[in-house]
Amino acid sequence: MRRPERRRKLVSDINIVPLTDVLLVLLVIFMVTTPLIVQGSIQVKLPKSSALADAQSQPVTLTLTVGGRLFLGDQQVSREDLPTLLKEALASRADKLVVIRADAACTHGSVVDLMDLAHRCGAQRLAIATQASGTRP
Repeated sequence: MRRPERRRKLVSDINIVPLTDVLLVLLVIFMVTTPLIVQGSIQVKLPKSSALADAQSQPVTLTLTVGGRLFLGDQQVSREDLPTLLKEALASRADKLVVIRADAACTHGSVVDLMDLAHRCGAQRLAIATQASGTRP
């Protein structure tokens, strides 16, 4: 007696569950690490602004904390050494842009002093870093 032949069907479905699992894990990793990379290690509470910033290369950044500490980039500097270091940082840059990141609790006068110092050291363009508030007028 002959057995009936069973035809095997090819499975043409693609199982995408492992792919979605991997993509979700990568998404979570990027969501967690991106703020750490973007913000930097110096914590200041920036004032809010509705203006959007242009995407640029890394500018020369001056940071003023609420305690009065000064940072050029990620390096803490004294007020006496700042003019020399700022001139050196601006000498090799074509854009001569200085971004000032000052804590919202810092006085207006201290920010203006930094702007004046940056201008005397050769900065042609000045910007004040703000935090996006999420609302636009």
